[in-house]
This record gives sequence, C-alpha cells and structure tokens, in this order.
Amino acid sequence: MRSIASRIAMMSGEGALSVFARAKELEAQGQSIIHLELGEPDFHPSGSVVDAVSRALDEGKDRYCAVVGVAELRQEIAAYLRRTRNIDVSADNVLVAPGCKAALFFAMMALLEPGDEVLYPDPGFPGYPSIARGLGAVPVSFELSARNHFQPDIADVAAKITPRTRMLLTNSPGNPTGTVYSSAVQRDLAALAVEKDLWVLSDEIYARIIYGGEYVSMLSYPGMRERALIVDGFSKSFAMTGWRLGYTVAPSDVVPALAMMAINTYTCVAEFTQYAAIEALRDREGATPRMVAEFARRKQQFVRDLNRIPGFRCEAPAGAFYAWVDICGTGTSAEEICRILLEDAGVAAIPGAAFGPAGKDFVRFSFASSVENLREATARILKVSSVWQGSLIEK
Repeated sequence: MRSIASRIAMMSGEGALSVFARAKELEAQGQSIIHLELGEPDFHPSGSVVDAVSRALDEGKDRYCAVVGVAELRQEIAAYLRRTRNIDVSADNVLVAPGCKAALFFAMMALLEPGDEVLYPDPGFPGYPSIARGLGAVPVSFELSARNHFQPDIADVAAKITPRTRMLLTNSPGNPTGTVYSSAVQRDLAALAVEKDLWVLSDEIYARIIYGGEYVSMLSYPGMRERALIVDGFSKSFAMTGWRLGYTVAPSDVVPALAMMAINTYTCVAEFTQYAAIEALRDREGATPRMVAEFARRKQQFVRDLNRIPGFRCEAPAGAFYAWVDICGTGTSAEEICRILLEDAGVAAIPGAAFGPAGKDFVRFSFASSVENLREATARILKVSSVWQGSLIEK
C-alpha cells in the first residue's frame, strides 16, 4: 500500500491560516468580518517599487538568473544592513530565497542532522518546531513569560542545552509577543552559543518595525560572525507579502550549502522581483518609516482600547504589529474567546496556543489594519464580552 512519508505527519499547519479560511467562509455567507488574524500589512509597495518591476519586465529580466540571487540585489542587501543595522557583511554572505519560510527551512536543513536538538521560543512562530520535526530534529522550547516581559530567561535557555543541542533560534522583534530582546539578553544568548558551540538562527523579519531605540542584530555580538545566520525578507518591512522574497545572511562556509538547497529546489528567485527589491531597500520615498509611524499610532490606540475590554490585559509591544492579549480574566479559554469573536462579533483573531503551549491563555490580534477597523473591532468585542462576563457572574 502506498503511503505518505511519515515526516509530513510530524509537521503542523498555522493557526492563522485556519482562522483565515473559516473567516472567508463566513464572509462568503454574507457576514461582515474584520480580519485581525494575518500578519499582513494593509499597505502596498511604494510606487517606485511597482515601477521597478515593470521596468525590469520591459527590459527582459524574466530569465534564469544566479542561484544565490542577482549580484546587484545581494550588494544592496549588504549596504542596507550596514545602513539600518550597523553590521558589516559582504554580498558574498547573502543568498536570496523565495520568502523567509524557505530561507528558514533551508538553513535548518543545511545545518541539522536527525536527532539534533533545536532551541526555540514558546510562544513563537509555529514554523520553527514544525520544520525541525519535519527534518527529523528535536524542537526544545524555552518559555517567553509575562513575568519576564516575554524576554528569554537565560538560565532557562542554558538549562535546556544538552550534548545533542545544535541550534539556538531567536526572533526579535518576536511573533506573536512583539518583544524586542534586550541587548543584555542578546549578549548572553550569544555568549551561551559560543560557549556551547551552537549555530544561531536569528529571524529578523520584523527588524525595521520597532517603536523606540535602535535595532541591534544578533550578528553584532562577539563570536556570531562564524556561527550566526540572519533570516529576513520583504513581506513585513516593505509590505511585499505576495512577492515571496526573503534572504539569508550566512557565514561563508554555509553559503555553498544553502546554494545547494536552492539548486535542488527552486533554482533561482524570479529575476524581475529581485530588481524591484533593490528599489524597495533604497526606499527613496520613505515608505517604511511612514508605515512604521502609522503602526505606532494604531498600536497606542488599539492597546488602550483592548485594555478597556473586561477580562483583557495587553502589554504594549515594542515591535512588530501584534497585540498579545492575556484573557485569563475572562474565565474562558482562548479558543472559545476566538470562536465567540469570529462567529458572533465578526472579528478574526488567533488563540495563543497556535504559537505554543505557553500561549494557551492569550489571543493574538494583528493591528496591521486601519484605525477605523481597529476601533470597530474593539467596539464589537465589547458588545459580545457580556458572554464571558455572564459566565464569571454565574461562577
């Protein structure tokens, strides 16, 4: 009897996409839905980026191109990282990929053996443990707790390290908590990785979306140049979600392995989109700072309004565009809260357990939506909050 490979059963989907699918079903039935489930900016690329992709097509840039990415884009990424993160990398350290998920997958595939352990944050992006399990590795979580303002606890991370630990995965600003790791925490994580001889995979997709201070990359710390890989892309900071453009910055001895992954899968990233990405990085129109300023305005309003809802408690995020809401005060499970919000209020949000067991008492909302939508969403939530308030009275 033919069967599906067992590795597929080890992997998992994404709660956000499941909720999105149900929300679209309700919309098709005529229900008004406010989509706060997906991490997708409600902006579009700037006019110069759209012009650049049209120009590239007109110039015939629609052919096979370099496996690692066109030279001009790799050079521009290196310049961009020097300018925005104060890290000095060579274009030779950059490999362009069809989105950050592919970049994560291939980095882990290149560096992990079956049975290797991977430390990752919980709550965190669900792809981390899923990819690890699919490759035969063992995901080992370290908790991001409210009592520590969702910063990694170094003692906890250290306690999880065994002789089989091979990789430490970090994500700052983080999904779903919006936490920006402190410099002290990142320095200690880097020192721990050096001491235990671990690879570090730093997911920096939200690096430009922070609400105060300068962003510091994991690559900035001692010992990271020979062991740290950055994964980043264009979906969040440049509102290019459907373009599927990401990249990895890796030590020189890792780049050939990543190129081998590309040769055996996607061959190369679409040439014309890469030329548009160059224009996005240069950002002559200041589109990214304007978008982040708007997110900051929305964050302030949305977090304030969420904290007025009975049973909700939300700490303002330092980065990304998610509100991570503690719903313990409702006396109701996060899954039931999200069901009520979607079915009765027409507000789509994600139960926190979709991001790991440590998220079970939380709900994630994306505030990458208009101010008007966010105000309407909290008004709708307030109306249906009588359901859990009534349950608390009965108890």
